[in-house]
Amino acid sequence: MDVSEHPDQHLITVRDWLRYAVSRFNDARLVYGHGTSNARDEAAFLILHTLKLPVDQLDPWLDARLLMSERAALRASIEKRISTRKPAPYLTNEAWAGGHAFYVDERVIVPRSYIAELMAQGLEEVLPETSEPERILDLCAGSGCLAILAALAYPEAEVDAAELSGDALAVAERNVSGYGLENRVHLVRSDLFAGLKGQRYDLIISNPPYVSAESVAAFPPEYAAEPTQAHAGGGDGLDIVRRILAEAPAHLTPNSTLLMEIGTGRDILEAEFPDLPFLWLDTEESEGEVLALRAADFAGRT
Repeated sequence: MDVSEHPDQHLITVRDWLRYAVSRFNDARLVYGHGTSNARDEAAFLILHTLKLPVDQLDPWLDARLLMSERAALRASIEKRISTRKPAPYLTNEAWAGGHAFYVDERVIVPRSYIAELMAQGLEEVLPETSEPERILDLCAGSGCLAILAALAYPEAEVDAAELSGDALAVAERNVSGYGLENRVHLVRSDLFAGLKGQRYDLIISNPPYVSAESVAAFPPEYAAEPTQAHAGGGDGLDIVRRILAEAPAHLTPNSTLLMEIGTGRDILEAEFPDLPFLWLDTEESEGEVLALRAADFAGRT
């Protein structure tokens, strides 16, 4: 190669840049898990977003030739992912959950709850057949994505989104406004149920912090870039999960359901609460990480 040539002159198409990005990411040993699980998908997301193309349509553009300005933008995006080690959604300010896009930044955890997938499939397995939920609570709401998805899935429902972090609530407010749901999704600053005294719900969904102290301490940079409060669940990761199980019965209507993501703590919970008939809901990418309990399952605990 002529040393006077710019290296980007040899990266002409989207396909060229995809290959280049994957090689760079592999060499840098990046860590994934914030909407993608491997270097190729991460590269595709960054490339398509940078080029302002649909992030779910790579193949039609693979052989498209790029302008020098587009190549410069791609190089900057790829190098920023490597140098900062921040999750790609923080660089694009966009994350996807349940087929919908949400604004994100470092004030909130990047949305990736299995509950979003379950809601997209429908919750007929855990909800009463006779009626849809009229009042829904998203506990530990973060960016507000699950509250918004619930409001979209159940257009007649009123949704409360409870979150302790004021910074996260500011992001959630932006997302709620972006979907035009201010009249149905109500943001509440609350330490779990503390700010919801007397309120009862037909469906409570929650993706609380559930990472153990040991795991938090060992986070790679991508996970450490997220708010620690959104991950840290105490010694074994289940401190907040236990609080929710203890406090939820007082906020459930007679035919309601609690749906909660708990990570890999299934064995611990089943041993600790042998009287609770946990129903475990699996997804394509998870097994035994989301539990469902009906109000009747908490008999004697209200």
